[in-house]
Amino acid sequence: MKKTVISFILTASLSVSAFSPTDTAKLSISKETPEQKLLLLRKALETAETPSIKRSILLHMIARTGTFIGLVTAGKYLDDADNSVRQAAAQAVCTIASDHPEYYGAEVTALLNTAVAVSKDPGCQKEAVQKHLAALPKDEGFVSMFNGKDLTGWKGLVEDPVKRGKMTPEELAGRQRKADEIMRRDWHVADGILVFDGPAYDNLCSEKMYGDFEMYVDWKIAAKGDAGIYLRGSPQVQIWDVPEKGSGGLFNNNNHPKDPLVVADNPVNEWNSFYIKMIGEKVTVYLNGILVVDNVVFENYWDRSIPVFPKEAIELQAHGERVEYRDVYIREIPRPEPYEVSASEKADGFVPLFNGTDMTGWTGNFNDYSARDGMIVCDPPAGSYSNLYTDREYSDFIIRFEFQLTPAANNGLGIRAALHGAGMELQILDSEADVYANLAAYQYHGSVYGLIPARRGFLKPAGEWNHQEVIVDGYRIKVTLNGTVILDGDIAEASNHSHPMLSVKRGHIAFLGHDSKVSFRNLRIKDLSE
Repeated sequence: MKKTVISFILTASLSVSAFSPTDTAKLSISKETPEQKLLLLRKALETAETPSIKRSILLHMIARTGTFIGLVTAGKYLDDADNSVRQAAAQAVCTIASDHPEYYGAEVTALLNTAVAVSKDPGCQKEAVQKHLAALPKDEGFVSMFNGKDLTGWKGLVEDPVKRGKMTPEELAGRQRKADEIMRRDWHVADGILVFDGPAYDNLCSEKMYGDFEMYVDWKIAAKGDAGIYLRGSPQVQIWDVPEKGSGGLFNNNNHPKDPLVVADNPVNEWNSFYIKMIGEKVTVYLNGILVVDNVVFENYWDRSIPVFPKEAIELQAHGERVEYRDVYIREIPRPEPYEVSASEKADGFVPLFNGTDMTGWTGNFNDYSARDGMIVCDPPAGSYSNLYTDREYSDFIIRFEFQLTPAANNGLGIRAALHGAGMELQILDSEADVYANLAAYQYHGSVYGLIPARRGFLKPAGEWNHQEVIVDGYRIKVTLNGTVILDGDIAEASNHSHPMLSVKRGHIAFLGHDSKVSFRNLRIKDLSE
């Protein structure tokens, strides 16, 4: 724990009956994150000796953290025996909820309705709360994965997803009964906390399977502890007592970053708080409010030749040492519907080149390219070059797609490309940007780079969606942009039959990123060689 803040909390809770404006200001200007402040405030609440101290913590501090778990924590005091504490809890619930419409769901609604029934504060009245609730999204929102009383919703671990998939229903049912016996031996609930106190490796698995989600979970380990959070049945967001490394990293990654960006752990036997978000194959983790994993590809530990499973259980890992979890909340993030070509294009032989949901069918740089909201988004760091390739190779084809450029964005469509090697590039470029005023004619958007220039004046401004069709038929390349043919040429004739790619008859289709964000959607292809 950070000495300055914890000493302030302990001093305040032990020596005063209410927090003064000066005390509140001290916490407000503290450099601790809201999540870390909340952990300290919860500890102070647990040791508070008078209702006035509880009231001050709830009203002047927890409400100001603005955190989801702060809202939940305040909600636990809505039925306190002391009315002043109930009033403070109601105000904290209403304040956090009204300031954060991203916090919603049945449990949040129930807390707000209870707060209305309790509160006498004008800012927490029925009409205002009903208006707030009516404006919230209608999906399920955040739900508790742990009811604080028993192991409902959880089961014991049976092997891994690959091995489970090979079992007969009868075999799996038998193995599950044995795993549940071990779970009940090693896991129990005490004072609203999930506790593992068993002799060996034994994960607690959610009965429900999850795809894309965001979740909150608090955890605490003992000295030399080792645990983690399995995402979609795969290891893991790491938890351990290794001060030089820190928790929160994607421990089992081989090809993508595995270590946390910074060490943000609290000391052993103190609570820590995770926020984990998983979209497609990418994972982001905050530990105690500090970013430790930034949108990193989460590898499939069980079969590294394929992406992580699209849907599987969440597991709370235990490794033989005591570990505790509390306040496990999750919100499932709806996925886009799989992309389908139109009936007329399907009849004409077109098929999706990107399924709209994940990167199945593609290989290459999954750090900089990801599936997001029905799009392939290239979003590389400054100064980088990043390529994405189709798994399949193509010879002659028609590809249709839409693309959206950011100002001065630079990408390219590679055709008949070798993996991580040479190919032919058709420019995808915000070539009307001022920085490109002096390009050669064959460098503008749609051109066969270095060889055949495209017509200009048909590219939409950055931020708008463009429609493009590219026909590759032998040596002939035809590009249609937003309904206008901007290039129709023969690479053999243009190069006087000397271009090195003339001998390449087949290869991958690629996107060739250059240090800028570009989005693609509605990709479909017709294989002319078939």
